[in-house]
Order: sequence, then C-alpha cells, then structure tokens
Amino acid sequence: MIKDQMMIDRLADAARQGKISRRSFMNYSLAAGMTTSAATGLWGTTANAEPKRGGKYRVAQHDGNTSDTHDPGKYQSNFDISLVHTFRSFLTMINADGTLGPDIASEWSASPDAKEWTFVLNPAATFHSGPKVTAEDVIASMNYHRGEETTSAAKALLAGVEDITNNGDSITFKMSAPNADLPWLLTDYHLPIVPANADGTANWQSADGSGPYKIVNLEFGVGCNLVRHEEWHGEGAYFDEVEMLVINDPNARQTALVTGDVDACSLLENKTLGLLGRDPNIEVDNVSSAQCITLPMHMDVAPFDNNDVRMALKLAINREEIIEKITFGAATIGNDFHHSPAMPYFPADIPQREYDPDQAASLWKKAGMEGQQVSISTAESITTGAVDALILYSEQAKAAGIDIKVVREPNDGYWSDVWLVKPWCMVTWGARPTPDVMYTLAYKDDAAWNESHFQHARFNELLLQAKAELDDTKRAEMYHEMGMISRDEGSTVIPYFPNFVYGRRANCRRGENLSPAWQMDGYRHASRWWFDT
Repeated sequence: MIKDQMMIDRLADAARQGKISRRSFMNYSLAAGMTTSAATGLWGTTANAEPKRGGKYRVAQHDGNTSDTHDPGKYQSNFDISLVHTFRSFLTMINADGTLGPDIASEWSASPDAKEWTFVLNPAATFHSGPKVTAEDVIASMNYHRGEETTSAAKALLAGVEDITNNGDSITFKMSAPNADLPWLLTDYHLPIVPANADGTANWQSADGSGPYKIVNLEFGVGCNLVRHEEWHGEGAYFDEVEMLVINDPNARQTALVTGDVDACSLLENKTLGLLGRDPNIEVDNVSSAQCITLPMHMDVAPFDNNDVRMALKLAINREEIIEKITFGAATIGNDFHHSPAMPYFPADIPQREYDPDQAASLWKKAGMEGQQVSISTAESITTGAVDALILYSEQAKAAGIDIKVVREPNDGYWSDVWLVKPWCMVTWGARPTPDVMYTLAYKDDAAWNESHFQHARFNELLLQAKAELDDTKRAEMYHEMGMISRDEGSTVIPYFPNFVYGRRANCRRGENLSPAWQMDGYRHASRWWFDT
C-alpha cells in the first residue's frame, strides 16, 4: 500500500522534468511505499518517455570567435567543439553515462599487446553530400594530423601511430608501442571524419560531415543554422532544425534563456543558479567533470623560468576561497597537476597544496622579485567568473607581497592572440577521458598545445611508459610520480576543476545521464535532447 501518494506525484513530476536521478527516484519511491516493480514502471512512463521529433532548437553558445574555423587541427573554442559534435562524426564517442561507445566505428578490437587496433566501420554512415563514409575517408582524416609537416594540435595524440591500413570494411592502426587508450583518444574533438580527396588528402574545407545535422549557413563569431541529416547512422537527432547563436556575454545568454528567446544556454553564471533554480520554466544542469581551469606560465620566459617564482605563485592562491566565492561550490579543488578525480588512476594521496602567503613571500624574496609586478591575462568568455576569480587571486597574493596585474582581454580572438602567445594567462580545458590524453596534449615536450612550455625529461619518460603499460597498478604508480613532478616543478597553477553548469527551458528534455566529457551533454545536446511539447 502506498503510504504517501502526494510524494509519489511530486516524484513523478520531478522525473518528467528531469530534476531527479533514477537512483534518487527509486529510493524515495520505495520509502513512500511503492514496490520495486511499480517504481520501475512509473520511472519508465515518466523520465524515460519516448523522445519526440520536431521543432527548431535554439541554443546560446559561449566562446565563439570570428577566428573559428572548419580546420579540425585548429579547433580551439567552445563554439568549434559544439559545432563539430553537431555536424561531424568520430570513430568513437563518449556516451551520456561516460562510457565509450561507437560512432563511425561499430566495433573495435586489439591485438594481445595493444600495438594493433582494428575498427570496423558502420556501413550506414554517409556524408551530408551523399557518399558513404569509407576507409579511405577515415585514413585521410587521421593522416591529416600525422607527419612532420602537420600543424594540427592533435599531432601529439597520433605520434605513436606508425601506419593505418585499409581492410575494406575496417581499418587497422599499427602502433610503435602499446596504447591501451587509443579508442578513447579517438573521441578527441580534433579527430572528426571528413571526406578524402582523390589524392588521399583530407577535404575539411568543404564543411561536409557525417554527423546528425548538416550546415545550412554559418558565420563564425555570429552563429550557425543546421537541419537534420536524415541518413544519419546514429540514434537521436530529434530536432528538425538547430540554431547555434554566439552570445559571449553571460548576462545576455542567461537573459535569452529566461525570456525564452533560446531553448538552452551554455555556461551559466554560478552566482545566479539559486535564482534560476526557482524559475519553473528553467532546468539547471550541474555536472561534475574533468574540465580544468589552468593558469599556465611559460617555463622558458623570465621570471617564470625560476621555480621559486612559480612555487610562490602556487602558494599565493587560496583555492578554497575562490571555489566558495566564484564558483559557489560548483567545483573540485585543484592541486597543480592536471589529473582530475573524475579520471582513472587519480593519485588521491598526493598532499593538497594549501594557501601559504608566508612561504610564498619567502620564495618571492629569494627569487629577487620584491617590488616587481607580473601580469596575467583572461577574458569573460573563458569561464564563469573568470575575471572575478583572478581579481580575487590578485588580492590573495598581496598578503605575500606579490603584485599580480589582471589584464582583461577581448573575448574575440583570445585563443589566437592570447593563449600560447602571452607568458601567463587563464585557460579552460575541456574534460579529457584519461590522464594520458591530457598529458599528451598539453604537457608532452613537443606537444603543439604545450601551453606552459613544460620540459621535463623524467615526466616524458614516464608518459611514454604509462601509455604502453597494461598493468593498472604500475600505470597508477607512474601517474602518481607524474603528478608530483607537475605539482612541484611544473609551470601551471591549477585552482580548480569546475562543474559543467548549463540550462534548458522546461520543455527541452534530456536523458537520464549527462556526459561528463564537455558542456551541454558532451556537446551532443543537439542530437540527444528533444522537446516535450
């Protein structure tokens, strides 16, 4: 007998609106007197109702620039990343529940030593222009990021690939060393599949893709209109049309969501979450993630070439206060190594670095930096509260006698004119699935995106060993040592790992899980979400 019908009704309503997880729904339903089978049935008729097709989906997207591009090797901005997951496909994808799933590749397998990986291609996959996706297309897409002449940011990810062979309905990667992470690595947003030219090169310029939606018109820095690709090989793509609007100003984005001018909005301001949560027309999604805020210093540029300077700046930041006052608790504390608790092999026993202005002052004086100012650049579009976070950091550092000047840069062009250019700046890294992918992209000695110019022989030795190590215990030990090296000798301050916080109108529905890979359901919102009415 049901003890509390009113509670059941509230739970059912919460499930319909996506406000409650299945686990919580089941626990509360059982507490209210429902049987397990009855609760399961009610969940299935509320939260897991069949998605509906139709409608035009409008989304306000942060971090869009006139310098954005179709060149996958140069993707940098959140607009680039959201768009590529909407109109192009990859060999594999990260599912909404965080597991690895198929995309262009329907299945894959490895040799016993993990030096050869074979990916079977989905015969139903087609480009928007009509042709089927073939092994030639996949190989051309991968080779675009390989070789000495490539300028792709993903070059380091594929550095261990010696050859890719065409088996007709499949391809085989032949590696120079074992790589247990290869199927995960292939989800990286730089590695979409594009058509091959007759000479075997990649034709990314045409903006042809094989993803759930095809581009109708696009103006970088302004927005994009897309329509459903009716021949898409995957599940979803419920909307008839998608409109992505670049709105870099956070207040303007949230206003558009509140007024109903858009159906969803990326990167909400954390300080307004309480207010937005009380609006019955808006649903807020707050997702723990492995995305990371970094403050990289060019290790080969004075004064950051002095580890005493770098350590002083690491000790002069009060991470707890920044998380409390800037993210309003929607973050996990950082420890100056780029390995999130959301990733496997996390070295939880590495001591947490604490705010210590006295020690910071001593090191600053030892380095001969008394009376000198250092500048750090940021922009509002980097993350919610970006400028405020650095202003607070600057105030905290004053207790150590450290003078930090916060330079507010334009949103447009930040990734081309500031990041990798100026010696100290603020960066948001999207979540990567494994530490190997993150370290290979941004900390390997020759990585194109080695944002801190980090050079450490032992770190690079361990990176290569860990990539090839199939024993999980030994691999974890290697990542522990790498974390300690980064923490104590690296040139990056890591304050926190922010949650993904974004919003939807109440009639815009989503599944039970939200991907931890990127904002907006791993930036697959356009293909995974739908309208309820």
